[in-house]
Amino acid sequence: MLEMRKDIFADERDDDLREVGRPTQRQDILGHVTGTSAYYDDHRFANLLHLKVLRSPHPHARIRSIDDAAAARAPGVKRIIRGADVPVNLNTLLSLIQFGKDDEPSLATETVRYRGEPILAVVATSERAARQALELVRISYDPLPAVFDVEDALKPGAVSVNPVYPKNTFDYHRKYDHQKLRFGDVEAAFAKADMVFEERYQMSPIEHAPTETNGSIAVPDTNGRFTVYTSTQALFFSLDTSAKINAMPSNQLHFIGGTVGGGFGGKVDTLTEPLAILAARLTGAPVRYRLSRHEEMQFGSPRGAERIYIKDGVMRDGRIVARKVRAYFDSGAYTRLSSYAVVKCVAHIPGPYTIP
Repeated sequence: MLEMRKDIFADERDDDLREVGRPTQRQDILGHVTGTSAYYDDHRFANLLHLKVLRSPHPHARIRSIDDAAAARAPGVKRIIRGADVPVNLNTLLSLIQFGKDDEPSLATETVRYRGEPILAVVATSERAARQALELVRISYDPLPAVFDVEDALKPGAVSVNPVYPKNTFDYHRKYDHQKLRFGDVEAAFAKADMVFEERYQMSPIEHAPTETNGSIAVPDTNGRFTVYTSTQALFFSLDTSAKINAMPSNQLHFIGGTVGGGFGGKVDTLTEPLAILAARLTGAPVRYRLSRHEEMQFGSPRGAERIYIKDGVMRDGRIVARKVRAYFDSGAYTRLSSYAVVKCVAHIPGPYTIP
């Protein structure tokens, strides 16, 4: 039985509860059913350029050389962008929210660490011209050993995926390689339990698969400012991250969000805006960077794979009196927001159950 205590936070509560128990109309439904909702890609600009990215075919390899001369001469190509052209060649979201060290380049320069990692961008007068130019780029690789299992990555002698975290573990508070949460005397509760169950659970990465893929359009404005139309779910995360990567004041950027064509958490990370802005700065023209479905699956930010070992102490009446969990989270080659997701997961380990 659920008891509503009106004496708690009484001075902050609205006891009228006009919306509870009543149907509420969605604010965006009229635009959706009439086809008038405005998405970032509905904006049209004269002389719009298109950015496409060359991505790694290897899970782990050293880049020996890049020859983009033929691509630079290809019809319609306005600019080639490489890692050296990016003012701060790092995804700076983790340092922005003060939750870790930045560990992922915007464009790889020496080593690639997953299939689909961005290496080089072409800016051209059409997506077709940009894609055709990418086919002219020649990159020589030295393939390196790779690791594909989260527990294998933690074994002694395992391949070090990322030099920022050489032990393949995130550093919480720059000190700890794991998080622990304890409530009560778990071992004593196991000893009293009628039954103990232990199981191993595996969840594969989950791609959010929004109808609209990640994308943005960066448009030069006056006085060195840029207006950015974007599909992001996190407008100010994306604005501040883009400003840091481009080494420019955030007040020179005006981000416009509008309707998001599905996100589900997959558009919180900043994937397209920094390079679109850089390309617009370098060319002086509006630039669109839109992920294909293939790129969304390779380069997007899915929910990471999880491997969870759960030990439960259960009484005959169905009560769970003890739970012990060991969980591994596979963030892939780079952290992105996975470290934050781990902290949220720990808070939800009891699930809907009251476990003393």
